Amino acid sequence: MKKLVYLGLGSDLGDRRANLDAAIGRIAELGVIKAQSSFYETEPMEMAQQSGAPQWFLNCALVLETELMPKQLLGRLLEIERGLGRKRPRGAAAEVKTPRTIDLDILMFGSSVVEAPGLVIPHPAMHLRRFVLEPLAEIAADVRHPVFKRSVREMRDALPKDSGAVKKLAQ
Repeated sequence: MKKLVYLGLGSDLGDRRANLDAAIGRIAELGVIKAQSSFYETEPMEMAQQSGAPQWFLNCALVLETELMPKQLLGRLLEIERGLGRKRPRGAAAEVKTPRTIDLDILMFGSSVVEAPGLVIPHPAMHLRRFVLEPLAEIAADVRHPVFKRSVREMRDALPKDSGAVKKLAQ
């Protein structure tokens, strides 16, 4: 059975646009991309201290129609990340946000709620992140969060004004 899945993509290491384009190409092999947002340059949030100023992220959102189940989709997204050079720290270091070539997040999986080891859907912090909600609102503004029962637009509009700079890039 096909489901609509809402994905968040980001990159802040290397050629960010090429990283996102490569990820989108591989994600297209997992189903049908029904919508893609514009690209947004976004201020790094929750990042570990680094020498020098961290590079801003390039983010976008996708709507993917797929027959994969949530755990299968997660596995395939992690394979795509590894294939594009993403190194995931293990243990305590895994909690520290560091630069990455690509970051692929399942934001929502239809109206499903999933709580399993290594997988929580909807994404537990999506409602707090302008860098997620701004691109997602462009392509799925009226989609309702299955737990909070609020639309993507409502969650975005409820964010504090100082919740991170987001700049839509010209196509």
